[in-house]
Amino acid sequence: QGLFEAHISVRDLDRSITFYRDIVGLEVGLVQPERGAGSALLWVGGRGRSMLGLFSIGQSWPLTVMQHHLAFHLELNDLLSSVERLRAAGVTPTGNRREPATEPIVFGWMPAASVFFDDPDGNLLEYICMLPDPPRPELGTVSWSEWQRLHEDPID
Repeated sequence: QGLFEAHISVRDLDRSITFYRDIVGLEVGLVQPERGAGSALLWVGGRGRSMLGLFSIGQSWPLTVMQHHLAFHLELNDLLSSVERLRAAGVTPTGNRREPATEPIVFGWMPAASVFFDDPDGNLLEYICMLPDPPRPELGTVSWSEWQRLHEDPID
């Protein structure tokens, strides 16, 4: 029925809280500053729905932090406007191979539209929206504009 909780390691708890609150739009539920490191729990999709746990490993941790991937479901209009919102916030939107993106991509096999971006610690984040169209696995991954063109003219 859905993921309720995910936890990731971060280098700077305050910076990450600010990022997930102000850029991603999550609600801060609880902050626990303990022994200089601390943790925070943020609500995903509103109070009581899902949670993201941020656990600080402190500034002195080596650069080999394990990276994680999290995907957040968005409504299509929010996903389509996310590229510009991320850019305006100083965050680089990317495709699924972390190449800079100017629009969402579509995974034809699902089909779902996605925009990827990194958090301050290099964790790969994704905004995703399932599309009502029939799957087109033969297309692989295409740009949103290409998907729209093919959707308007399905005989290709």
